[in-house]
Amino acid sequence: MSSLLIKNVQIVNENETFSGHLLIENEKIKKIYKQDELPKDVETTKTIDGKGKFLLPGIIDDQVHFREPGLTHKGDIYSESRAAVAGGVTSYMEMPNTNPQTTTIKHLDEKIVIAQNSSLANFSFYFGATNDNIDEIKNINSKYTCGLKVFMGSSTGNMLVDDIKSLSQIFAESPVLIATHCEDEKTIQNNISIYKEKYGENVPLKYHPFIRSEEACFKSSLLAVELARKYNSRLHILHLSTEKELELFESKSSIEKRITAEVCVHHLWFSENDYDTYGTKIKWNPAIKKESDRIALLNGVKSNKIDIIATDHAPHTLEEKNNSYFKSPSGGPLVQHSLVAMIELYHRNQISIEEIVTKMCHTPADIFKVDKRGYIREGYWADIVLVDLNCPWTVNKNNILYKCKWSPFEGQAFKAKVTHTIVNGHVVYENGTLHEEIKGKQILFNR
Repeated sequence: MSSLLIKNVQIVNENETFSGHLLIENEKIKKIYKQDELPKDVETTKTIDGKGKFLLPGIIDDQVHFREPGLTHKGDIYSESRAAVAGGVTSYMEMPNTNPQTTTIKHLDEKIVIAQNSSLANFSFYFGATNDNIDEIKNINSKYTCGLKVFMGSSTGNMLVDDIKSLSQIFAESPVLIATHCEDEKTIQNNISIYKEKYGENVPLKYHPFIRSEEACFKSSLLAVELARKYNSRLHILHLSTEKELELFESKSSIEKRITAEVCVHHLWFSENDYDTYGTKIKWNPAIKKESDRIALLNGVKSNKIDIIATDHAPHTLEEKNNSYFKSPSGGPLVQHSLVAMIELYHRNQISIEEIVTKMCHTPADIFKVDKRGYIREGYWADIVLVDLNCPWTVNKNNILYKCKWSPFEGQAFKAKVTHTIVNGHVVYENGTLHEEIKGKQILFNR
């Protein structure tokens, strides 16, 4: 019987921080001890002294693109899951716009097999909607599939779902949570025509948030909310980027809502003032917008209008990114640095540690109804992260684990450092060393 004791730590869980110890046995949390409760006769296979560190539930990232199959020159499930666990992400939900696209049950099953053999973190995969695959959607197994991804703007191939009849059928009949990318394509195309007429192919990057505008985001998000209300759908809107969209959401507990929202780390960190410095490295869809939007989104997190903080991790090679506006793809790598970036905002007094844990661990588990993950509770899977809040380090090419080998945070000094990541009771990441023998598990859902 394998066992692990993590002692003398500050445990952050369910809006409380306390001194204590954690006992793990056979992949699950056996016992949580307050500081003075640890018996002297506890026998363990391994002990980690966490003095001076904080113990958090493992991060559950509800939106990543790991690029496998078909786009593996950018990243793959093995490489990006390595980066994820180094950043404290123990579970992820991966998107369907791969090659082939995950728009059939057959392709979904093939991805699961890849992850079973290569992923260091726990995994689930979204099923992808098209304008004409409703029969496949009806066959989704809700216990094993995190959700249905609907691109209501900005997608490739046939995954742009812009037919209102198809959308209505999807919202009426999806057996799982619907997660949407909301940008109105018609508005975007009109804006592109305006800026192309003025600048040709060389549109300055600073106009990205004007092309993929607040209007485009709000119009599409509003349509998604109206459809969800009409059909009583379970809707989760991904990567909010504007203050205006917050009007669509309620400030109450995530488990009480049928309509929830996510914000990504880059929209809480960067603003349009950063385009001149970072260029296409911070070109995302939806676009990073005004500083006032960044502040409003952070306040939306704190007021519970926004339920989840995630990454939309989407690696591209530097060669691909270092192009003119229309040729440079949108997206960037983030999973290795999402937790430490949010803790940096804690050090700036913009968010509490308890709020970070709630939005990156607890509410993803609640919203997606993840089985026994996302909390530090006895009987739950032992997905755990140890963090030293005061261990300064700087992101550089030598410590970046993404397959694409770059980060928008390159050169950024962070005060906090992930020292240990434990997935299902196994120490997968330990002070810079990865232990890759045991792979992550498929996430199950209580639905």
